[in-house]
Amino acid sequence: MRLPSRFRPPEILRTHAGPVGCVAVPGLGLSVRGWEPALTRLDLPRAAVAVALPAYGLPAPWGSALDPRATAERLIRHLDELEVGRAVLFGHSAACQVVAEAGRSAPDRVAALVLVGPTGDPVARPWATLVRRWLDNLPGESPRLVPLLLRDYTYSGMVSFARAMDAARRHRLDETVAALRCPLLLVRGARDHISPPAFLDRLAACAGHARVATVPGAAHMAPLTHPRELAAAVRPFVTGR
Repeated sequence: MRLPSRFRPPEILRTHAGPVGCVAVPGLGLSVRGWEPALTRLDLPRAAVAVALPAYGLPAPWGSALDPRATAERLIRHLDELEVGRAVLFGHSAACQVVAEAGRSAPDRVAALVLVGPTGDPVARPWATLVRRWLDNLPGESPRLVPLLLRDYTYSGMVSFARAMDAARRHRLDETVAALRCPLLLVRGARDHISPPAFLDRLAACAGHARVATVPGAAHMAPLTHPRELAAAVRPFVTGR
């Protein structure tokens, strides 16, 4: 099912004109609009941009590779197209695995990483565990998200979602994080069951140079439900870059 063009989300969203200092990738199946409230509230002198990628805000062509490493290569090409030099990369949910791979493969392009609600926990690799975590997370999310999620998932497509999720669950974020050399901020909502505290603690231990922050009251969809609190948690880290 294809949405009419007037309802389709943009492929790129920019907070304001000028050089770009931050680039954000939406979570799996979500659109770039979900990042706008938080990025705007960062109130940075350089522009922040959210970009859509196949399965991450865009329908994925059938047969295209959707593993985090291949998607990271597409992200780096977007940086070239946007004439972005070094930038702070933001990822939400499975997009954390994508931006982390970008940080590993192109360290000269990534000033720092902000991972919000990261996935890629090897404990949650089985489908049964993933589904259980999603179900446990639902009570913490706002019912107001339902029409937004339906709109975004309808556009990006559930087949793209399932293919990318299958690739993401096989990816070891901890191994990627261990290879990073850039500053790293790990963020989770206090009620997030998809990205539990123990997982963030393990990631921080792998990195050896990571900070951990919690967004009070939020579950997994913190960029959409708690943009003000998320921006407050992230701003000191980003402005220090």
